[in-house]
Amino acid sequence: MRFGIQPYSMVFLLALACESTMAQSVDYSVVSVPEESGTDFTQISQTTDYVCMPEVKRSNRGIGWFSNRILDISTDGSQIAYLSFRNNTTNIFIKDLSKQGSSIQKTNRTAVLDFSYSPDGKQIVFSEARGKTNQIFQTSADKGFVCRQITSGNMDYSPIYSADMKLIFFARQENKSISIWSHDMQNNFLANYSQGLNPYPVKGEPAFICVRPNAAGHSEIWKVNYETGVEECIVSQPDRDFTSPSISPDGQWLLFVGSSKIETGSFSYYNTDLFVSRLDGTGFAQLTYHAADDLSPVWSKDGRYIYFVSQRGNKEAKANIWRMTFNY
Repeated sequence: MRFGIQPYSMVFLLALACESTMAQSVDYSVVSVPEESGTDFTQISQTTDYVCMPEVKRSNRGIGWFSNRILDISTDGSQIAYLSFRNNTTNIFIKDLSKQGSSIQKTNRTAVLDFSYSPDGKQIVFSEARGKTNQIFQTSADKGFVCRQITSGNMDYSPIYSADMKLIFFARQENKSISIWSHDMQNNFLANYSQGLNPYPVKGEPAFICVRPNAAGHSEIWKVNYETGVEECIVSQPDRDFTSPSISPDGQWLLFVGSSKIETGSFSYYNTDLFVSRLDGTGFAQLTYHAADDLSPVWSKDGRYIYFVSQRGNKEAKANIWRMTFNY
């Protein structure tokens, strides 16, 4: 199976990606390329923020990457939260988007893997690697380091709240399979829904968007209604993998990461770019074309911008947070 559909096999590599980068055979120093004309790119972080770069694996046959969410925007849109590797630990830090300054450390853990804000902005739910398991915790978004443990004893990650905050959806690995589960915040009841990873709830519907492998080993984006059992494949291409879906604030667009291949004469290079489609899969479009890896995209609260992690604009291929305009 391809790495692009197995982020759970790469979770323990995240800290390594945060502190080092692989030797590169392409020039990452430019901010944008001609195919991205008309789109404005703004660097949000600095190298001293030590932004984690999701692990990427390249070969002469393709590419795989850690697809879980390591960026999120606060509910009021004023702050961005990200993973940072400092003092041999990986934690959530929060940066004020209106100021150029240092970030505030939000968690005091060892190996945070991924996270998301609650819809009301008061909580953050995250997963952490602990020994041979990944456990999910909840903590206040602005007060102290106290955590409530949500799951234990399993390989759990990609936690995200339902719109009404009654459920936390997450992915659980069991042996060689992975499926979407939920935790009921009131009665602690666990429910298992279907095969998949990278869950993203659909507001106003008993449904979520997720990622699944097809028979050929490529990852596709699906919509699953967990009340009716209806499952629809939204985005699929025979030569690409797609992961990390998120829905725009107006509910019209689906943003995700996809694999790409740059070919110039005898030179070829696999990387990851950002893509969108309508929620029904129509209107498919590629947004970025840079040789750098563009990963972990999230929407601004007004839907005008997309934030993501990339090595673009840095000749040493160091990761930073970038903002781009969404021109659709």
